[in-house]
Amino acid sequence: MSNIESDPGFLSARTLSEALPFIQRYHRKTIVIKFGGHAMVDSELSKVFARDVVLLKQLGMNPVVVHGGGPQIGGMLKQLGIDSAFEDGQRVTDDRTLSVVEMVLAGSINTEIVRSINLAGGKGVGLSGADASLIEARKLSRTVRDPESAIERVVDLGFVGEPDQVNPGVITALTEAAEGFIPVIAPLGVGPDSQSYNINADTAAGAIAEALNAKRLLLMTDVAGVLDQSGELIRSLSASQVSELVANGTAKGGMIPKLETAAKAVGNGVEAAVILDGRKPHALLVELFTDHGAGTLLST
Repeated sequence: MSNIESDPGFLSARTLSEALPFIQRYHRKTIVIKFGGHAMVDSELSKVFARDVVLLKQLGMNPVVVHGGGPQIGGMLKQLGIDSAFEDGQRVTDDRTLSVVEMVLAGSINTEIVRSINLAGGKGVGLSGADASLIEARKLSRTVRDPESAIERVVDLGFVGEPDQVNPGVITALTEAAEGFIPVIAPLGVGPDSQSYNINADTAAGAIAEALNAKRLLLMTDVAGVLDQSGELIRSLSASQVSELVANGTAKGGMIPKLETAAKAVGNGVEAAVILDGRKPHALLVELFTDHGAGTLLST
């Protein structure tokens, strides 16, 4: 390599030049990002994430952030002395728990993300799924099968919901405004009786991506992506392969609902969904602006 090619300035310029086709691909397109996992509780990663989201907006894209908050909710419940029960991996949400969920998701977490985006030079706007009836929800119905008797029972998760309908007008108004707003959405929904519901952040992000006909749905997690049975990263999948990965045990635990959400979004108009490692700085930029990406891409 010549001296000029090893110069940091040259390398930075070449990186920018190589990103141009990708910038053009996503210009004026909607990118829905589920922000969660380790990146949310690591202050440096959170700052990097905020800067990257602002950069996407400055480059002409429409990023929409949907965030989780499970660890923060658990911490606050513990502080308040409220016992937290789980059924089949889902937090049971009674009246007291729901109050804490709303306080943490729509309050402290949402405000903190908005503040970070604004500090990075963007114009973040905090929303919850209840604002402008953004997410109309219904109570989540779940059954589990006893492994010994094979008898199924209905699990009552309390005020845990799932999207019934997404009304994205408020998001569109913000992303298309001349001021260049960046929506930051807490995954809460409201039922027909005005009852609030706690919604899984991946599920909410997927439903919002579908309603916006997003170019990409990016699900940030704490693993490299979907791993095969040898522990190697699977770079790409078709949505039709998801059921096979679940059936043969390749996908397990929390990866199953992520894959199902991604496959559903792709089946309902999102061009592609990506499960990527939010622990790595600039994972969003690597995924969007390089050929190799940063996780597992699902498409039709």
